Amino acid sequence: MAGFGESIRNMFKIQELRQRILFTLVMLIIVRFGAHITLPGVNASLLADWLASQSGAGGLLGMFDLFVGGAFSNAAIFSLGIMPYITASIIFQLLGAVIPYFQKLQKEGGEEGRKKITQYTRYATIFISALQGWGVSVRLQNLTTPTGAPIVPPEVQGVFFALSTMLIIASSTILMMWMGEQITERGIGNGISLIIFVGIIAGLPLALYGEFSGGGNIVINLVIILLMVLITAAVVMVTQGTRRIPVQYAKRVVGRKVYGGVTQYIPLRVNTAGVMPIIFAQAIMFVPETVTMFFPENDFMQTLALWFRFDSFFYAFVYGIIIIFFTYFYTAITFNPQDVADNMKRQGGFIPGIRPGPHTRDYIDNILTKITLPGSIFLAIIAVLPTFMMKLNVTPSFAQFFGGTSLLIIVGVSLDTLQQIESHLLMRHYDGFMKSGKIRGRVGRG
Repeated sequence: MAGFGESIRNMFKIQELRQRILFTLVMLIIVRFGAHITLPGVNASLLADWLASQSGAGGLLGMFDLFVGGAFSNAAIFSLGIMPYITASIIFQLLGAVIPYFQKLQKEGGEEGRKKITQYTRYATIFISALQGWGVSVRLQNLTTPTGAPIVPPEVQGVFFALSTMLIIASSTILMMWMGEQITERGIGNGISLIIFVGIIAGLPLALYGEFSGGGNIVINLVIILLMVLITAAVVMVTQGTRRIPVQYAKRVVGRKVYGGVTQYIPLRVNTAGVMPIIFAQAIMFVPETVTMFFPENDFMQTLALWFRFDSFFYAFVYGIIIIFFTYFYTAITFNPQDVADNMKRQGGFIPGIRPGPHTRDYIDNILTKITLPGSIFLAIIAVLPTFMMKLNVTPSFAQFFGGTSLLIIVGVSLDTLQQIESHLLMRHYDGFMKSGKIRGRVGRG
């Protein structure tokens, strides 16, 4: 523990690192501040009454609100958070797998290609945020308190309110996108990920208070906390877990120097797809709930809605199967064994006992398929854990931190940010956070 405290002190001894950390903190404070500034035209006191009547609400909007740190339920200027940018990024990442033009930009365009994709992503973000901003304006105009009072006064409602809401929300999303890029460039960690991270973490204190404020059995409370620690540790282990494939390079003599002749490793992650399979699966699982909302009088649709409730076992089973499918799907998109085999062949590398070319490709693909199976099953278990925790009478807000996208994002972003801080410390000959000098699987080459 003393070594950890020394590393914290060392962080602020390095001027550049100190400035980066402070810059990041200032940007994140602005993000949280914007999550509590109510949109013009919305009655803040009536909105508070409506929020009080919606305690414990979940579903699609509840999940979305979790990622933006409560800004959506607050009807804030940062209501959409950075999610339109994430949506646009996912769209262009998928387009790169199916449309040759975008595929060429990603693989052969180099720096210029990446700039074009970034520009297209920004344009798509503006369009998506404006469209969703219109949806927010419609929703707000239809909200009423339990006493029937409208959240948006009748004299304010109309086209002007809708247009102003679209403009403010789209502008706020662009501002958050810019702040995320500035954090990545001038701060510490990945800016976009940190904005989502701080939004999720913002709900943890209230979730803890809601779970433990009523007292209850101290033994059960300790078991819940211990279980949360163990689950988090398991997520860290799987996130860090890799299967190393040895690669040898033939010796080459260039002038008086000898190159090659060394053994390196290809680190294949157990969870190559990261959090994306859960996000894709959630998008699909929200469809039945959304559709059934349009048929409140239809018995079949309402029965279907019961089957697809967030806390039902049928929902958990289907959700898990879809996650396993998308883990393989997204892994196939992001990691191409053929490209790895071709690059090794061009550089004179080979896997001991395996012929270069198609044999190497098949060998890597076989290993990737095998390690993806336990990784996908683990993702499915983590994703459905909140459902089972709610069955054990854990409050829905606190249950979200036992698994799902929330826990994976918290762990992934924390490890990535620590890795960057660790790099700055080691470059200036300070000890890192671990006595071994490196955060395993993040700084080391494998």
